[in-house]
Amino acid sequence: MSVQTITRADATRADATRADVISPDAIRTLFSTAMSEMYRTEVPAYQTLVELVEEVNGALLAADPAERHRLEAAGGLARITEERHGAIRLGTADELSTMRRLFAVMGMQPVGYYDLSEAGVPVHSTAFRPVDGEALSRNPFRVFTSLLRLDLIADEGLRQEAEKVLAARSIFTPGCLALIEKAEADGGLDGEDAGRFVAEALETFRWHSRANVPLDLYNRLHDAHRLIADVVSFKGPHINHLTPRTLDIDAVQRLMPEKGIAPKAVVEGPPTRRCPILLRQTSFKALSEPVDFQDGDSNGGGWRSGVHTARFGEIEQRGIALTPKGRALYDTLLQDSRRLVAPAADGSNAAQYMAALQEVFAPFPDSWEGIRRQGLGYFSYSLTEAGRRNPPAPGADLETLIESGLVRFDPVVYEDFLPVSAAGIFQSNLGDEARQDFAASPNQQRFEADLGAAVLNPFDLYAEIERDSIAACLTAK
Repeated sequence: MSVQTITRADATRADATRADVISPDAIRTLFSTAMSEMYRTEVPAYQTLVELVEEVNGALLAADPAERHRLEAAGGLARITEERHGAIRLGTADELSTMRRLFAVMGMQPVGYYDLSEAGVPVHSTAFRPVDGEALSRNPFRVFTSLLRLDLIADEGLRQEAEKVLAARSIFTPGCLALIEKAEADGGLDGEDAGRFVAEALETFRWHSRANVPLDLYNRLHDAHRLIADVVSFKGPHINHLTPRTLDIDAVQRLMPEKGIAPKAVVEGPPTRRCPILLRQTSFKALSEPVDFQDGDSNGGGWRSGVHTARFGEIEQRGIALTPKGRALYDTLLQDSRRLVAPAADGSNAAQYMAALQEVFAPFPDSWEGIRRQGLGYFSYSLTEAGRRNPPAPGADLETLIESGLVRFDPVVYEDFLPVSAAGIFQSNLGDEARQDFAASPNQQRFEADLGAAVLNPFDLYAEIERDSIAACLTAK
């Protein structure tokens, strides 16, 4: 696949020691575009999802001019159509630390720690993404990145075999590693190197139809957990889904069967609301794809045909980022709803679960003003047209400015993930039959040691966006 070269005219320059270094935002945009093009080719159903999301978003905006105006005023409309998140699964600490360096070239930092073992999935994770408001507005591309917890595999012999396979592989091309080092040494990359970097980095995420292991080992890994087999058995961490953002996930869920796509039974996350909170996700079943496995019984080593199930399609709807108080309320209500009606793995009680979810979440305010008044969510504040004509006087009170129509507030988009939802997506697509049960085992300290850096606290990032927006209003001239 050819990747175009970014020219200086195409990108904003970054602060760096070299004048020809371009913005990490521009590299991130080029990379996310190239990844989307690659995945369209590898998984044609992804293209169907993208088209469906565009159709649903267009219909909603046409039917709701007020929502279109709100998104335009808040600067959020332009980013939605091209917005994506991806997900990968890594096998070793070295892979994780090098992936951190790769994403840093694109201005993406590790945000948050997610322990999925609490939901029976033997990984812990972070999300690499841009962190400041300006970078997010340019391109909010994010990659949910999981590290396999080999320490959770009960079978010691199987664990040692998996460690041996992972230690023998190299998931990054020499060219990619060289360009990462060059970016670190020079403070960034110029346009030509950025194009090369994207092409080299893309190889890490490409699908490989030949496994690294014999079929017998694959089957034993698969019996422990399908995700373990997915991580260990291949040359690299193929992107297992790319996720477009919709403004109405219920419409997408309803229309997927008309496009020949069977959605999972339950939309993960909070219930349908006028004012969306956090994150809602749905998906279609992972594809069974032909794979050739090493055949140790053949003279000289041959190949044996098989199948592997891993890559799937996912859609998300993003709402407002919640404060610690709001998140505590969300977590409590979600637990209450699941105690009332636990969602069945086969989706047989989907209607009952969704009804219980809707009922239990009734105490959570469903207006932006209600959420703001109770301190449950983060908001970005900006001057209205009247406020720009009459900038606030020094020492002005924010609430008075809002009541006077001089300042508006808009929800800060939730840029991160939900561990229960992520595990629900993984389990519904990978299956959970014939697998070891994994006890909850959070270990952020170990994860950060393997990562080579501390993960950022998402609450701090949202609070900073809110504080900066307030300061900009009160100091405007």
